[in-house]
Amino acid sequence: MKLLKVLGAIFFFCSCNAQQKQAKLTLNKDDNSLLWEVSGKGLKGNSYLFGTFHLMCKDDIKFSEQLKTAVNNSDLVYLEMDMDDPSVLLGGLMMMNMKDGKKLRDLYSVAEYEKVSTYFKDVLHMPIGLLEKTKPFFLAAMLYPKMMPCKNISGVEQELMNLAKLQKKEVKGLETMEFQASVFDSIPYEEQAKDLLKSIDSMQSYQQYFDTMIAVYKTQRLNEIEKQLNDTTFGMESHQDLLLNDRNINWVAQLKNIMQTQSVFVAVGTGHLVGKKGLINLLRKEGYTLKPVLNK
Repeated sequence: MKLLKVLGAIFFFCSCNAQQKQAKLTLNKDDNSLLWEVSGKGLKGNSYLFGTFHLMCKDDIKFSEQLKTAVNNSDLVYLEMDMDDPSVLLGGLMMMNMKDGKKLRDLYSVAEYEKVSTYFKDVLHMPIGLLEKTKPFFLAAMLYPKMMPCKNISGVEQELMNLAKLQKKEVKGLETMEFQASVFDSIPYEEQAKDLLKSIDSMQSYQQYFDTMIAVYKTQRLNEIEKQLNDTTFGMESHQDLLLNDRNINWVAQLKNIMQTQSVFVAVGTGHLVGKKGLINLLRKEGYTLKPVLNK
């Protein structure tokens, strides 16, 4: 995936009690659902897997009653990171800069740097001088709001945190900010810079791709989502393991332990759910039963 595609418990309860309190959910007739029920392999209560989209118009983020019930059935909510912790967000700001004193102008020719600088100044109204040390990946993330057809922007994770707070559920993270920063440090800054420049040069194409991704996400067609992620036009196939597959394996290893003692609602970028190396398939290979839940 290119940069624009990349951009994605303290309290323990008695297992028997978790099993008794869970409301039964209606299953979907096919696999076109972002919400999946995890059971079997000796689990006393069901856990849930949900695919998110990191940035959307707030009015487009609507949670079904089934999803709300799934959250209520769960003891904890797990996101990719514990975004409910202010220290995580603060840590993220501290880790946006490149290592070893690298600067953006070191990664471009004079003409390329001028193009990036002009775009940020004229389109994003941000002087590039203030972002000189920022990793190009994070600069690419700043392009997303310009593709949104609305001013009131939110993320599915943010709205899930609001729901979890309303239901008095604790939010935890599968990864730390330090780990995610290390992932992006593993991709050469020169390559990130090249992709940022390509993103600026191809904004119209990225806009069409982004619009399609949102439309497909809203219809919950996992097969179509997988096809979009495998689109080599904007692909970053050489980093597929780093960005998706290896992280999925790590998460499954964690969830095997977590789900034994509590029912959890796990919400991660939808790209992590699909494909042979996605969470749905990996959990099935571990012996769990995964079923799509009606989510309308």
